Amino acid sequence: MASLLANVSRETIEQLRAFETLICKWSPTINLVSRADRKSVWERHILDSVQLYDAAPRSFTHWVDLGSGGGFPAVVVAILANAANAPRKITMVESDSRKATFLRTALREIGVPGIVINERIEDIPSLSADIISARALASLDGLLTLAQPHLTPTGTCLFAKGAKWRSEVEEAKLTWKFACSATKSDLDPEAAILSIKELSRA
Repeated sequence: MASLLANVSRETIEQLRAFETLICKWSPTINLVSRADRKSVWERHILDSVQLYDAAPRSFTHWVDLGSGGGFPAVVVAILANAANAPRKITMVESDSRKATFLRTALREIGVPGIVINERIEDIPSLSADIISARALASLDGLLTLAQPHLTPTGTCLFAKGAKWRSEVEEAKLTWKFACSATKSDLDPEAAILSIKELSRA
């Protein structure tokens, strides 16, 4: 797991740790992570978000995270992208106003740029993203339905999925055409990060 942060600066790790502290501070009030997860935020959520960022093409200009919730992977992506010193736009879509407030607070206190949209995904105009991510939001078929209106024709979807990811891919193929590659998780041998391109209705 340490290898996930092998090339990350000390300042960036400090920002990630500051985010971990904020998660634990706010969670009792607005349930960002479960009580059981508060002792393993770093391993279960932050490092998993680092994996998503590492799976992304480095040429991206606009990353949109759907259902950002507690900021995984969105705030982690914003921290890592800011550290890369490249002009990139990070947009977080979250319908829960309390969680949207938390996301804005986290960005401000950590000192990294990002945009928070406090609306339902279905209700916003196209965001023209070249990367769309989500964690623990919906089935793959449901995610593709939410993502397609906001994805550029050459864009990539990055979705963290658990042990049933293969069956989700097969189910989604009944409705969608896409190219999919799976990267096994370094944290959970049954989980994977799905990279999906060339998305269209079947």
